[in-house]
Amino acid sequence: MTPSLLQKIGEIRSDAPATRRAILDLILEDPDRVLEESFEQLAERSRSSVPTIMRTCRDLGFAGLREFKLALAQELALGGSPLHRRVNIEDAADEVVGKIARSAAASVSGVRGQLDMQVLDGAVAAIAAAPHVDLYGAGATSWFMANDLQARLFRLGLSANAWADYHLQQVAGAAQRPGGVVIAISHVGGMPSLLDAVDIARGQGAKVVAITRPGTALAAKADFLLGLSVPDDAVMHVGIDAYLTHLTAIEILTVLVAQRRGEPAVQRLQRAREAFQRHGIDATTHPLQSWDGGGISGGGRAS
Repeated sequence: MTPSLLQKIGEIRSDAPATRRAILDLILEDPDRVLEESFEQLAERSRSSVPTIMRTCRDLGFAGLREFKLALAQELALGGSPLHRRVNIEDAADEVVGKIARSAAASVSGVRGQLDMQVLDGAVAAIAAAPHVDLYGAGATSWFMANDLQARLFRLGLSANAWADYHLQQVAGAAQRPGGVVIAISHVGGMPSLLDAVDIARGQGAKVVAITRPGTALAAKADFLLGLSVPDDAVMHVGIDAYLTHLTAIEILTVLVAQRRGEPAVQRLQRAREAFQRHGIDATTHPLQSWDGGGISGGGRAS
């Protein structure tokens, strides 16, 4: 039987140099905390350095801390409950809240280390200059992401459509042209109909930005891959970690595209906010309207 990662760490610990042994001890003592720490935080706690942590990860057979964390998270998931990889069945409510909150925070903070800044810059430049952007989602979660990003890009002044129907994704792909961009979002990254639509769009000269896991079929078709890896979820096929990392990537794209488009994008956002303030339907910021044609109803605000 192949030893677990934590077993392997325990086996090599005694023969490791003192500085690396301190790192291994911290991993064995509280592996969950290590998952949430950056290079710098772990180096400070172990009184070592970032290069020493890198060498320790390589001693264990990993290219770096990110790859080590993914393997450790997978192993810890097997030891949790069927409800969540960090949670045990007997955990009290405050422990459940703390573990899930820390897990979510770790997923979001891990986005920075996974994004290639040069690739990200290329994706932003392509989107900001595109005559039209199509967004494809495969599945309920990815469709929500595509729809959310479409609403953001539209507010920045871009011509953008989000497509959930697989047939319409392919029709939209056939209508693409050189300079256009397709943003394909799929954690799993293997839906055949989505891949077909991407191929069709590429055949028309469009560039493809993919938000998916590295190594997927979708990733292989991307001109710009925003590759995000997260541990498997105990309950859902696409769990909360994938959800949060994708939302974070979408927010990053939105802000960077707005920066690239400059003052016109800022002005459009301001006009949209002003329109909502004048004509919005939120009862906490706008008087209630009478549906019988009588204008503003009595009271003006919801109680």
